[in-house]
Amino acid sequence: MKGLTDISGVKVGHHSDFDALTGCTVVLCERGAVAGCDIRGGASGTEEMDVMSPFHITTGVHAVVLAGGSAYGLEAASGVRRYLERKGVGFPTGGGVVPIVPAAILYDLGIGKPGVRPTREMGEAAAAAATDAAVTEGCVGAGTGATVGKMLGMKNAMKSGIGSWTVSLPGGVLVSALVAVNAVGDVVHPDTRKIIAGARKTADSRDFLNSAEWMKARGATGGLRRENTTLAVVATNGRLDKVQAAKVAQMAHHGLVRAISPVHTSMDGDLAIALSCGTLAASVDSLGVAAGEAVAIAILRAVQAARTMGGIPGLAG
Repeated sequence: MKGLTDISGVKVGHHSDFDALTGCTVVLCERGAVAGCDIRGGASGTEEMDVMSPFHITTGVHAVVLAGGSAYGLEAASGVRRYLERKGVGFPTGGGVVPIVPAAILYDLGIGKPGVRPTREMGEAAAAAATDAAVTEGCVGAGTGATVGKMLGMKNAMKSGIGSWTVSLPGGVLVSALVAVNAVGDVVHPDTRKIIAGARKTADSRDFLNSAEWMKARGATGGLRRENTTLAVVATNGRLDKVQAAKVAQMAHHGLVRAISPVHTSMDGDLAIALSCGTLAASVDSLGVAAGEAVAIAILRAVQAARTMGGIPGLAG
């Protein structure tokens, strides 16, 4: 399995700045993909999400951009539009094509160099690098500066990144996920609920705090910084309309619930985008269940593949 690129018509490209510890990831679907979105976190940063509404005139999207850099990173989407325009890809208008490119960002300014963010040129480079080869996972692209477990601050956090996984259904139907994991909470094993990566009690240990229990014990004192987000893109070769794609995006969040604790907080900008890139018949609910499974495993893989960077320890050494 290659991850998200198992879906015919989908390409993935990363651009990483390993000095500044930031980057962007581009999901290209140049033939167009029916898309739906569901935002559950309270601190999202997005662009062009309305194009996925069933009430919007556009019939599909041509790329999705995930970027670090907080709101500054949305600039990367302009480079992807420029790349697609040169290829003649986009929504047809009287004045030429207009590429439809939703974008979402995560906050990575607390690691590396906060004054360096993904730019238009980085977005264009990520689009140009997009391929249908197996998705590169770990600390690349939008996951370059990603971290998890930040209840006690960055010094007690752990490194995260990008993960991707595919679930197969009968009849050749595939559901794949790519997730950039930058949660305030801990990553837990979807089956055992054991913490795999997260907030550590001390900066020099691997003794986990258990962020959810810590939050409950603190009660109303709160006061944590809203600088976190998990971004999931799900793609399928099953046939969906916009309403059905939105339902799959909703159900994809089940994967976040299974693999991150706590999740969907006011400190996270969690969202899921679902892309339909095929014509195979499949139950929308079956696709949604598979999406949740693919997302959960992708989250696990994101931390398992993450290397130590910026003084933040990763499971991959």
